[in-house]
Amino acid sequence: MSPNATLASTGISIERWTKASRVALGCMAAVLALLMFAPAVLGAGAIDRMTALFIYVILAAMWNALAGFGGLVSVGQQVFFGLGAYFTIRLADAGLNPFVALLAAAIVTGALSIPLSLFMLRLKGGEFAIGMWVIAELAHLLVNLDRLIQGETGTSLISLNVYDGATRRATIYWLALTAMAALLGALFILMRSRAGAAMQAIRDNEEAATSVGVRVIATKRLLFVLAAFGIAVAGGLWLATATTFQPKTYFSVQWTAYMIFMVLVGGIGKFEGAILGAILFFVIETVFGGAGVWYLIGLGATALIFSLYLPRGLWGEIERRFDFQLLPVGYRLKLPGPHKIKWEE
Repeated sequence: MSPNATLASTGISIERWTKASRVALGCMAAVLALLMFAPAVLGAGAIDRMTALFIYVILAAMWNALAGFGGLVSVGQQVFFGLGAYFTIRLADAGLNPFVALLAAAIVTGALSIPLSLFMLRLKGGEFAIGMWVIAELAHLLVNLDRLIQGETGTSLISLNVYDGATRRATIYWLALTAMAALLGALFILMRSRAGAAMQAIRDNEEAATSVGVRVIATKRLLFVLAAFGIAVAGGLWLATATTFQPKTYFSVQWTAYMIFMVLVGGIGKFEGAILGAILFFVIETVFGGAGVWYLIGLGATALIFSLYLPRGLWGEIERRFDFQLLPVGYRLKLPGPHKIKWEE
């Protein structure tokens, strides 16, 4: 008798997709398709803000992948954000089309994260978190030594000036939308695969995962490199919108603080939580961003309140209270009841 049949005989079933999740996936695809036409109907300011939202979603999803699904809490992910922007500047200066340079820079950053992972993934817990911060500061100092960058004075992505404002804005918008959709899709597929199950097993108990044959370091490296690549894409996109590059801005720990805020508020370890957290952060920034230092104090206080009273985040609470999942990445057992869901192969 198969395991599925055995479970069915007890009245217990395994659930992965639900009707709500299928509808949600279809709605997301429809929304993404509609967003492709936004540059034709929205003004320049709205397009810039939407581009920023897509970048925030990428940042939140990548940090959530690393910490929420892989258990690798880092306060130094700004290193990849800064390197993504820096290599975009460097490759564009070498003659590469600036939009092509953006993708190439993310690939270079992802490639550099492989040797970096050889020793960083040997660290655990707080050692890993602080170690990544140290790496970010070292990268910041090394970039300052590049004569093209001119220290903290910085430079600009001047090759973008060959495009008129409307074309440049629309192209960056479409690149950000495409990058967000591709990275979210890749992460969703990865987390629903055997590798994704292995990552969550490592997060929950690394020793137990090792004992059942999970290749811990190789699995962590896959997630580490994916997060590095995704955050580098976000750094390059931010540079394209701002055009200016100052190392102290792009290598600032503030970027990782934003990532942590979005994930804590939305729901760490929840695929939907990172997206919800990014949207909430975007709304807060849009409404209160002009409040100066009080805006940053408010973000810190909000993160503290959520950590103390809503540790699951908003989406975690919604899921707990209403047993509601839109984009599930794992399996769930359904006990017998009036709404029993049967296992389908």
